[in-house]
Amino acid sequence: MMGDEGLCYTVDDALLALGFGNFQILVLAYAGIGWVSEAMEMMLLSFVGPAVQSAWNLSPHQESFITSAVFAGMLIGAYSWGIVSDKHGRRKGFLITATVTAAAGFLSAFAPNYLLLISLRCLVGIGLGGGPVLSSWFLEFVPAPNRGTWMVVFSAFWTLGTIFEASLAWIVMPKLGWRWLLALSSLPSSFLLLFYKVTPESPRYLCLKGRTTDAVNVLEKIARLNGRELPSGILVSDNQIELYDTGNPSEGTNLLSAGKNDGEPPEGVVSNLGGVSSILMLLSAKLASGHSKCVPHNLDGGKSPDVSYKDVFIASFAELPGLLLSAAAVDKLGRKLSMSTMFFLCCIFLLPLMFHQPEGLTTSLLFGARICITVTFTVVYIYAPEIYPTSVRTTGVGMASSVGRIGGMICPLVAVGLVHGCHQVLAVLLFEIVALLSGVCVMFFPVETMGQDLRDSLSSLNNINST
Repeated sequence: MMGDEGLCYTVDDALLALGFGNFQILVLAYAGIGWVSEAMEMMLLSFVGPAVQSAWNLSPHQESFITSAVFAGMLIGAYSWGIVSDKHGRRKGFLITATVTAAAGFLSAFAPNYLLLISLRCLVGIGLGGGPVLSSWFLEFVPAPNRGTWMVVFSAFWTLGTIFEASLAWIVMPKLGWRWLLALSSLPSSFLLLFYKVTPESPRYLCLKGRTTDAVNVLEKIARLNGRELPSGILVSDNQIELYDTGNPSEGTNLLSAGKNDGEPPEGVVSNLGGVSSILMLLSAKLASGHSKCVPHNLDGGKSPDVSYKDVFIASFAELPGLLLSAAAVDKLGRKLSMSTMFFLCCIFLLPLMFHQPEGLTTSLLFGARICITVTFTVVYIYAPEIYPTSVRTTGVGMASSVGRIGGMICPLVAVGLVHGCHQVLAVLLFEIVALLSGVCVMFFPVETMGQDLRDSLSSLNNINST
């Protein structure tokens, strides 16, 4: 309410009144294609690396760097596209990322040498770094009571992408080779470009930027497709409500203001992220030689290690029970408890792997660990966008995602090096420590976002934290 000015409503009020209907299903399908694309580009690294190593007589270190280059690109892209989408809109953010991913992914299939392949895969990584933009875009169309459940459904597209990529590799690799796999895997990103013109901008973003007429137009389109009515009154942002409630700008509003805005809503992005950063980083210690009967791997003979496409295909299905667990826990146990519990369970599954186990038990333990990590991955992609206000949402999620990519860069170089150097116990211990520290860190997160409305500014977020 705005006192004498009459009735007003926020984007959250509108979305609650309009419900989750046909409009959101279309948005889910579009964003889901982007998530499928990212999952496929990540999954194919498991198949392309060994094949390229065999074809070009690469060392294990060179093979690992193919994966690390993708994560290096994602580190840059996740941060950069977050800034772009917070400043220029969600649509422009994922337009650029889809273009870069599709073009670099397709061209990498024709790479004539190792250096050009590395460069193109790094560009693919830069494009893939825009994944958080799509997830935040979808999140901003979902009513608060349904947000956890539908974000889990959105995450299912990642699982769909991994299963589809494993199936594609199983069919394509033995007959056509790795170049065809790279080319075909770039197609989903191209589909994003085909339907880009009909995608709407986030009404929450439009409202924050003072474009309330455009925001109302989008909300009216949602109302038509969902067969519902918009609330009565005038659309306002959280900032406007606070101004009417307090009579003057709050401390948080000043933080978000650009300084020279004459009565205009906050614009641009400030370096203050005002939320929880997912800084869960572990740098490996210097490694000592272990006493093992293992023989270090040396693949200079040019023979590719066997890749069991069947086993990878089956392992991909571990994500399905993970998604079911996510759906059951995220809106009942909450975001924090769901993540911390799964991190600790992952430690339990990994612990026996420090000792020799029968092959069947090893597969089962890895299956269980993957379920747990799927849950944490799913929930963190719900939690992170909810933590940040609209003004810096994609920048915040992008920053957190880019920090996480450091682990993706280090993992192939360190973990693969440990395994090739016959330090399997240390390799498992590394993952144990990271999972354990992650679970402990989650327990100290200060905010639980389950059931809360999304916020537009730091000041409105601070009001939640103080209640």
